[in-house]
Amino acid sequence: MFANVVSTLTLKGVDHTARPTWKLRETIEFYRDKLGLPLVHVISARGWGPATHPDFLHFFFDSGNGSTIAFFYYLGSERPADPVPWDHWLYRSVHTAWRVLDRPTLMAWKERLESFGYEVMVVRHEILESIYVTDPNDYMIEISWQMRSLGRNDAVDARLTLEAAIEIEKETSRPVQVIDDIWRAKSRLVEQHAASGADADAYRSRAPAHEATCRGQEKRQRLASPRWKVTGDCSVRGRRSCSRRYRRHFDPARRQDQQQEARTGDHK
Repeated sequence: MFANVVSTLTLKGVDHTARPTWKLRETIEFYRDKLGLPLVHVISARGWGPATHPDFLHFFFDSGNGSTIAFFYYLGSERPADPVPWDHWLYRSVHTAWRVLDRPTLMAWKERLESFGYEVMVVRHEILESIYVTDPNDYMIEISWQMRSLGRNDAVDARLTLEAAIEIEKETSRPVQVIDDIWRAKSRLVEQHAASGADADAYRSRAPAHEATCRGQEKRQRLASPRWKVTGDCSVRGRRSCSRRYRRHFDPARRQDQQQEARTGDHK
């Protein structure tokens, strides 16, 4: 599952994202004047496809690194009633995120947006620190900086997490209901992965130093060593149980102690 597939076809990044708008002037003012994104292209066309499709303007802003963010302005139409309110978690999941390179720049963007009267939310989540604001269409806009780079350890962790979720849904024939079920299933996959001896180094850096309190002073000193040092933020509730398992299986010093205890008959 999730095996790497060698292919000559590769995607070269996101070209553009697109959403509808019924606020033409406000949308242009927000993206061009507030965010400073150049307006680079407009398609003006008659409706296509079904006879009920309205004529439209499809306009694009340069969003950086060769990508654009685009909007459809449907002429003579009114915004349909939303199936969920705009501040519902499902609506908020649809968003565009821009990257900046450091925290001072992120905070400068926060100050800029607040100077225009926007309410800005700040969130630290795993490897990112982000600010959020809503545009005139009530779409969520994110600006973030990445506090550490992604590596092989993150890819392994991601694979086991998703495999755990898929395994549950395959066994139960229904969507996963709570995150705790995924964590429990993932812990079993971690143990299996650990028993195979694969990717030991990948897991060491997943163990955040602030979790060392569960191991006592001696363990805290061990976690403080460079091979346990991590940067960034690990704030997801429940990761502690999995990271403890990572440490238990992949800590060479602990394994060596256990083997020695087994040989001397002093295994506890």
